Amino acid sequence: MTKTALITGVTGQDGSYLAEFLLGKGYRVIGMVRRTSLEKFDRIEHIQDQIELVNGDLLDQLSLISILQEYRPDEVYNLAAQSFVPTSWNQPVLTGEFTALGVTRMLEAIRLVDPKIRFYQASSSEMFGKVREVPQTEATPFYPRSPYGVAKVYGHYITVNYRESYDLFACSGILFNHESPRRGLEFVPRKVSYGVARIKHGLDTELRLGNLDAQRDWGFAGDYVKAMWMMLQADGPDDYVVATGETHSVRELVELAFERAGLDWREHVIIDSRFLRAAEVDLLVGDYSKTRRDLGWEPTTNFRELVHMMVDADLDLVASQKSPNLARIP
Repeated sequence: MTKTALITGVTGQDGSYLAEFLLGKGYRVIGMVRRTSLEKFDRIEHIQDQIELVNGDLLDQLSLISILQEYRPDEVYNLAAQSFVPTSWNQPVLTGEFTALGVTRMLEAIRLVDPKIRFYQASSSEMFGKVREVPQTEATPFYPRSPYGVAKVYGHYITVNYRESYDLFACSGILFNHESPRRGLEFVPRKVSYGVARIKHGLDTELRLGNLDAQRDWGFAGDYVKAMWMMLQADGPDDYVVATGETHSVRELVELAFERAGLDWREHVIIDSRFLRAAEVDLLVGDYSKTRRDLGWEPTTNFRELVHMMVDADLDLVASQKSPNLARIP
């Protein structure tokens, strides 16, 4: 039997990779999108004719109920959120509405329409914030350092609460930083890879960044969506850390990216205080041993390969943007 999956945030980085993955598994994929005056489907353009797009909104309970009633999905992947950390300080209430209460609205819709639906919640390593232990596991206490992190903690625990209160098959994937050529330009790794490409092609001379000493556990988004799916195929629901177990600084990221393009980063990078966080998260690194043991998941792309992949893709993208025909984001 063909399974049906509903993906919120299908036009985002993770949504596009997950849609590809599920289509490859033979799923019927329903992608929920918000109705806006400017629709952006760049990341799913190559598979858009295979996905059924439907209008819905995590701020609108009735739209979620209607979608579940009409399409009767076997699985729901809740990837939609206001996910850019700096924006969460400028729009903390909106971040809470989408990233926290939006999870509750979807869980409540599932409880009302069909409690047998399996639910995946996109939790985040930003929940650990001011880390209490290194590395971080599923049992590490949370100490979020941004409105985004706080909202994600709420979304995480409301998922646990609905699982325990209503016996829903509800899982949270505590995903550490995961990147790709499809990452938004506002996120540091993509800002770096795209900035390097523009400098290499002579369109810019400098790249302004914030804290180069911040350390993250960076993996490839294409690897991580497989872990999401594996969680919903398990015998029972649980929460899992998805990470590489390695930590790298922004400085290492910058060095690798500029080196890939044959450039010296010290000639182009400028530290700009505008890009420093109000409350910094200095060190995130995940212990994914439970995920490996229980689900059999392992990352397949290392840090160097990831950075090279992103720089190479942006070098091609910027080259094409200098010509009349713009390239599609890979």
